[in-house]
Amino acid sequence: MGAGRVFAYGAAAGLIGDLLLGDPRRGHPVAAFGRAAGAVERVLWRDHRGWGALHTVVCAGGAVALGGVAARAARDSAVASVALTAAATWAVVGGTSLVREAQAIGRALEAGDVEGARARLPHLCGRDPQALDADGIARAVVESVAENTSDAVVGALVWGAVGGVPGLLGFRAVNTLDAMVGHKSARYRRYGWASARLDDLAGWPGARLTAVLATLAGDDPRGAVRAWRADADRHPSPNAGPVESSFAGALGVRLGGTLSYGGRVEHRPVLNGSGRGVRTRDIERAVRLSRRVGWLALGVCVAARRIAKGRTS
Repeated sequence: MGAGRVFAYGAAAGLIGDLLLGDPRRGHPVAAFGRAAGAVERVLWRDHRGWGALHTVVCAGGAVALGGVAARAARDSAVASVALTAAATWAVVGGTSLVREAQAIGRALEAGDVEGARARLPHLCGRDPQALDADGIARAVVESVAENTSDAVVGALVWGAVGGVPGLLGFRAVNTLDAMVGHKSARYRRYGWASARLDDLAGWPGARLTAVLATLAGDDPRGAVRAWRADADRHPSPNAGPVESSFAGALGVRLGGTLSYGGRVEHRPVLNGSGRGVRTRDIERAVRLSRRVGWLALGVCVAARRIAKGRTS
């Protein structure tokens, strides 16, 4: 069985596994990687970019190497190769957990339980929930669904198509390191610089594919293109900008603006300023769009992998 078919069958099975099972409460491989990365950080931490770069190389490189060893061990068996790809895909994508958290917050808001929604929001994003009313919580959820569609689903599939199991594990390792040390706190401003920059680089193709697919799959393709072109470059993140602006235009809502992280207030540009404010019902609309984008991304990545392998064979 060719590598293109192995990836197609394995990635599809992994996405179905995620759809049916979601993330386990205990023993998730990404959590295990996080603990290992934390142990490496305790040994290497210095307030210096070079030491942070070494941390990134050790952790992300280790994940890629592990994927390479596993793929090599399974390569003589098509069944083992498909099973390994399926397991790796299930381990690194997080679409179902994203959807479940978003919908749980949406149900709380629909029931008028704003305090319950505030309590649940930290499971999805790092905003300060106490500073948000119901509409602010809904906006935070829609923005998180958009950004994590790229980070938790599409980006992983893109790198799986490029590099197989090592690509899948490497992308999730880089993304996890960015979440752990890539923020601009006093401790990580220098140490996390390499992880943050590598995450920007690794996330670039997945973010653009997510934006394209959100444009095609959304309710307002013209609005999505217009918002993407007008507002993506105004966002402080080079990858969240295209994704959030295309989602905003596709859904006809206004995203961005003032937000608070860890007591720090940020005034971000408004995305799709001609759209209306986000309402609770837009959470489910964003979830449906995210799901469509994820499955379309699988089709695109499978087709691209098979075409690339056909040309080199």
